[in-house]
Amino acid sequence: MPFNPRDSDSLYTQHFVMKKDIPILKVEEVAIAIIPRLEHEEDYEEFWDAYLINLKDEPIHAVLVNSTGYGEIDGEQRRTTTLRYFWDNIGPKEAVKIEPVQKSVLPLANEYWVSFSFHDYLYDKKYVFVPGSLETMHFTDVPLLHRKGVMIK
Repeated sequence: MPFNPRDSDSLYTQHFVMKKDIPILKVEEVAIAIIPRLEHEEDYEEFWDAYLINLKDEPIHAVLVNSTGYGEIDGEQRRTTTLRYFWDNIGPKEAVKIEPVQKSVLPLANEYWVSFSFHDYLYDKKYVFVPGSLETMHFTDVPLLHRKGVMIK
């Protein structure tokens, strides 16, 4: 029998029925914060640090973070290298350092794309610190780290 895409039993139709049935769940209680280093920390004048913060009461699993920066500095287009980080698990109410962030790239858009598994569902969210957002006037108290910085939930 020839393939008929309108046939309700065809793989083609089953694919589209299944795709629409996949729930799109919102990422909650996971944040990214970028925090300046304290004076007693190494290279504090040149670096801030980016953290992934699990505010959930349960661990998250298979955590992948892609980071990149892009935009304009002094009239010149710039783009940083895309870096990838992976953790098997991040515990409940735990913060992990993603990477150091050079002060020279703070004027760029700094993007962190986070994917993780929680309760057998794969979540992902893009966190973007837009140009001009990484300034002291935007500081907030960052939970778990007990420091001030810029945070996106």
